[in-house]
Amino acid sequence: MRKAQSVPRIAVIGAGPGGLATAMLLAKAGVDVTVYEKDPVVGGRTKVFADGDFRFDIGPTFFLYPQILESVFSRCGLRMDDYLTLRRVDPSYCLAFEGGPSIRVSSNIDDLEAQIATLSVRDSKNIRRFIEVNRRKLAAFKPILERPFLSMLDYLAPTVLKSLHWLFPFSSVDTELSKYFEDPRVRLAFSFQTKYLGMSPFRCPNLFTFLSFLEYEFGIWHPVGGNGAVSEAMAKAARDLGVTFRMGEAVEAVEFNGDAVSGVRTKGGVSPAEATVINADFAEAITTLVPEQVRKRWSNKKVESMKYSCSTFMLYLGVEGGYDLDHHTIFLSQNYEENIRQIESGDVVPTQPSIYVCNPARTDPAFAKNGRSSIYVLVPVGHCGAIDWSKETQSFRNTIIQRLETLGLKGLSERIVYERIVTPENWREDFSIYRGATFNLAHGLDQMLYFRPHNRLEDAKGLYVAGGGTHPGSGLPVIYEGARITADLLLADFGLKPATGTTAKGGYQSSTPSSLKLMPDPAEFRQSRKA
Repeated sequence: MRKAQSVPRIAVIGAGPGGLATAMLLAKAGVDVTVYEKDPVVGGRTKVFADGDFRFDIGPTFFLYPQILESVFSRCGLRMDDYLTLRRVDPSYCLAFEGGPSIRVSSNIDDLEAQIATLSVRDSKNIRRFIEVNRRKLAAFKPILERPFLSMLDYLAPTVLKSLHWLFPFSSVDTELSKYFEDPRVRLAFSFQTKYLGMSPFRCPNLFTFLSFLEYEFGIWHPVGGNGAVSEAMAKAARDLGVTFRMGEAVEAVEFNGDAVSGVRTKGGVSPAEATVINADFAEAITTLVPEQVRKRWSNKKVESMKYSCSTFMLYLGVEGGYDLDHHTIFLSQNYEENIRQIESGDVVPTQPSIYVCNPARTDPAFAKNGRSSIYVLVPVGHCGAIDWSKETQSFRNTIIQRLETLGLKGLSERIVYERIVTPENWREDFSIYRGATFNLAHGLDQMLYFRPHNRLEDAKGLYVAGGGTHPGSGLPVIYEGARITADLLLADFGLKPATGTTAKGGYQSSTPSSLKLMPDPAEFRQSRKA
């Protein structure tokens, strides 16, 4: 513990989800917080852009497990409902298997069983067992997701030891699902969610079967105005708590006095700070903002040798009229394993890609104006490497449009009146994402827990990390939980107590009543609200 001035000055680099949550929690505890953001708006990849009649989320398009974010607001003595409106999407999404059939995944257990039965009656009978086992698994792993891993000794904590029996080193998500489901299409329905981590279900650790469980248990939610509205709500809350934002002001370097943080440098000069929280892309920020001599564990060579997630090829399409399409639709390639192999190899563009399409106008009028609608298209591809996107972009774009027309979006090419493309190289150059790996560091067991960058970096005093590049990992709910870990570590280092304010909650209840409390801030929830 260090002895600091009465009100320590903390610089947060990046106004993405992790930076915003960290800033809120620190400010509520009485810390002087300044957020530096290179862009003119908050959110990082979790923001909205608009052009004429069209509006698009840049990155995430839905909200999962809202209890985590609600607990951040509650801890700051605020009501999330006063800042943000969420609508539940049910059915959650449509899974369209190339060649058929299509199923709609619901949080209603009877409906879910009926839909899965169209793929396999036998497998549908195992859904309840899968859900119950994963409910216990998530509850067992809750202590791991809530605590820092700064030392190998952290593995010896009783709650950690108790949970590790769920984790099998050589078992993937697909392997784990084979205990319940024989039909590969059913396994895919409960495993494609590993794309949220940028990983293959055939390589992703078996722990992450709980991702599909989370969708069932807590539902899929749409923030009114798009996921960028979540970032805007958090920024407003942070300002209400006293946080200062310096927008359009990129940090050029973290300043040190020896091995201790002394401030941050921007074009405007050096601003003193007793500690800094890096919320930018970890690999990109640590290698460009922090001198290598004060980050011995995370040398340039180490960062370069780490494993990274896949990237994404994005189409933001403004179209005349609209489509009778679910809010979320995942078109799954007939040869999914080959599609995954091509993504992981990164040496060719996928020849038969799986495609995610978001049609937010289905739920939110803000995305449909003057008889037009905004269609968001995401295609997983390899991160930057062998593919020259300056040569491949147009032909791959045409492949995607043709596949979408074949898969049901009739006449799409003629109806497009607005288009924006983002390639892995754009993610790298325009969004400062290392190798364009949009889901950050991969989540193999060799890059999780203690082996992931720590929330408090060990070599430099006063240097902390938030976001998907630190423990517990990527994905919005996990990033918010990681922000709490980071904020608590920083406050403890300065001898300050974390905020403990509570206020009334909204209603984001589990689909199935359970005695298990899966919240960082346990509470009873009222009945889930209807759209």
